[in-house]
Amino acid sequence: MSNEQPTREEGIKTLASIIKDVKFAMLTVTTAEGHLKAHPMTTQQTEFDGDIWFIGGKDTEQVQCMGERPQVNVSYSDPGKNNYVSVGGTAQLVEDRAKLEELWSDFYKAYFPQGIDDPNVQLIKIEAQGAEYWEGSGRMKALFQMARAAVTGKPATDMGNNDTVKL
Repeated sequence: MSNEQPTREEGIKTLASIIKDVKFAMLTVTTAEGHLKAHPMTTQQTEFDGDIWFIGGKDTEQVQCMGERPQVNVSYSDPGKNNYVSVGGTAQLVEDRAKLEELWSDFYKAYFPQGIDDPNVQLIKIEAQGAEYWEGSGRMKALFQMARAAVTGKPATDMGNNDTVKL
């Protein structure tokens, strides 16, 4: 872990580079009973700028939970590259036709039979407040480090970067 926290701009750039090719994220909400519940969400093909966008269903427990308790967590995992991101933020249920049109793809017709005009479509904006990331040094290097640690009995070194970012 570095001693100096990255600037907001550096953090956003790093997070954007890690999550840009991750197809799915896990969005965690708090239920009415106070339990944490995670759901897979499709990552939108937009550049991360501190906000994360999703499309969900107004009638889902997940969206209802966000409306009542907007503090959420979004996590990304790319085990092939040993990259992981956890983003804490505030969910907003947004009505913005232009943004919805920007993010919409025919993929969503599987969930919304009436297409983009389906009355159940809900645009979700997560305003990131902070994040932590683990950026691997590459799969082969990590495997080598773990194997060497197992043989020598000494802790693995240079397993990548870990840092927190305030957004």
